[in-house]
Amino acid sequence: MKVQQNFDLKPFNTFGLPVKAKYWLELNDAAQLPQVCALAEFEREQVLWLGGGSNVLFDGDYPALVVHIANKGVREIRRENGKVWLQAEAGEIWHDFVLETLNRGLSGLENLSLIPGTVGASPVQNIGAYGVEVKDVIDSVRCFDVDSGRFVELSNAECEFAYRESVFKQAAKGRYVIVAVTFVLNEQFELKARYGDLAAVLQENCGNRAPEAKDVSQAVCQIRSSKLPDPSVLGNVGSFFKNPVVSVEAAEKLLTTYPQMPHYPQADGSVKLAAGWLIDQCGLKGYRIGGAAVHDKQALVLVNQDNASAENVRDLEKYIQDCVKNRFGVALQAEPNWLP
Repeated sequence: MKVQQNFDLKPFNTFGLPVKAKYWLELNDAAQLPQVCALAEFEREQVLWLGGGSNVLFDGDYPALVVHIANKGVREIRRENGKVWLQAEAGEIWHDFVLETLNRGLSGLENLSLIPGTVGASPVQNIGAYGVEVKDVIDSVRCFDVDSGRFVELSNAECEFAYRESVFKQAAKGRYVIVAVTFVLNEQFELKARYGDLAAVLQENCGNRAPEAKDVSQAVCQIRSSKLPDPSVLGNVGSFFKNPVVSVEAAEKLLTTYPQMPHYPQADGSVKLAAGWLIDQCGLKGYRIGGAAVHDKQALVLVNQDNASAENVRDLEKYIQDCVKNRFGVALQAEPNWLP
């Protein structure tokens, strides 16, 4: 293991902020984690475990050790009653893994195609799209417990998943390093296309033919590519704000003024709103502060238009939140994590 100093992080955060890490280490083998924790440069409270860098923003240079999780591998655990347990190492690129499952004739992840990041980051954020959350297909998460120095297996329930939340972001933040995730996938495909734009694209692409899992993946990629900028071309962290969840009463009050407002009733009686729609109604597409801008096609995405600084992004984030709060009375919460 080689620790590097003053390491350039710009290629390792998809927004492309120009920052450096005091120390940097690439981890290709999870079995080396005990040795990593024994390094002189390791500090339990400051170490950053970095995946694809697609959900982080840096306020400045990172003042401690950054460990890049880069372990790779996919293996089948077992098959039973039409279900297949598949384990992927944390460093696998998420979309590559989704394609791997489709090539194996399995379904369950197709709605989550083209989401940036790594497999290891997927449970942390409980990534979701088009009516599916990753918690729906996770069996267990294998972690290294920094406090005990042991490898442990957390069940789905122990991960305490919620909308864009998990135990890894809350009670156990900093304690567990995710090294692999086991998914339960299906041999028989079940279509989940209740979102209008997905259903429409599938109808256009498939006609009278019944869609298959690969069709759903291709449709999702088609939609995302048409709306969302490629981070390798235009820096971004994907969806910048969570879709806000409000009470039925609050939603009904808004609908009297905005009857066309997208809204999605939830099982617990609350109502989820579309953050992108709220921002768009404020006329903010293309709005810019310094080098940071609201994407001109998808209001939910902030982009690095021209060498944006962290201050530009912070100011734009607050401006959008203020605009939406003043017009709709709804508070928007950012998805990416600000560091350090």
